[in-house]
Amino acid sequence: MAFDPAEYVFSTPAQPEAIRAATVLPAHRENIELVTADGLTLVGELALPASGPIRATLITLHPLPTHGGFMDSHVFRKASYRLPALAGIAVLRFNTRGTSSPRGTSDGAFAEGIGERADVLAAVEYAVARGLPNRWLVGWSFGTELVLKYGAQAPVAGAVEGAVLLSPPLHRATDEDLARWGASGKPMSVLVPEFDDYLQPVAAAHRFALVPQAKVVGVDGAKHLWVGEKYASRALSEITATVLGTAVEPLAAEWAGPVAAAQ
Repeated sequence: MAFDPAEYVFSTPAQPEAIRAATVLPAHRENIELVTADGLTLVGELALPASGPIRATLITLHPLPTHGGFMDSHVFRKASYRLPALAGIAVLRFNTRGTSSPRGTSDGAFAEGIGERADVLAAVEYAVARGLPNRWLVGWSFGTELVLKYGAQAPVAGAVEGAVLLSPPLHRATDEDLARWGASGKPMSVLVPEFDDYLQPVAAAHRFALVPQAKVVGVDGAKHLWVGEKYASRALSEITATVLGTAVEPLAAEWAGPVAAAQ
């Protein structure tokens, strides 16, 4: 049975609690389905602020599903747990074609980043149809390839403000894709771990020179998978600052109010 976010049980501690890896803060969460142009149904979740305006929307694209990537890859899962409450940010997560998670399995099969173009479009169209504002593509690893290949092409380009990339390997994305993003003028923030397995900060700065507006940020000590609360929190702080157009500040580390714990 697919996981239902309504199953979270919230309680209100007497004192503020530290936000940990499994801490779930209040939000309106719902299971969603996306339908692609080639007729596939993709499963996902939308987390919206429980109160107040939606200040920005993250359309997340997960790491490589053939190597364990899915909508619950930990940085994106933590984004959905925290950012609606801490920053008023909506988080849309979904499994690309053929990918499974506790939410369920999306139709189809992995398509080497080619068929997934329709997945990107379906997610963006869903966000537009729901009236979600200030839409940003946020890719991690394989997800960055999808952002780079398809995010600056119509019709997606006209529906998003820009992009945030975590650990771009630049395996499938080409210089032509980078140049297209450069020509679009759309903002891009590129977070590159110091010890990334595929592309490290100096090399990333060279490759992303084709995107003059890209901000390449080397993250000392981090690795490709952003393991550890220190690095996950840094990624979420950078994402928040980019999509809200603010200075980078650490997100709150404590929460006074209802909390739940993920299993």
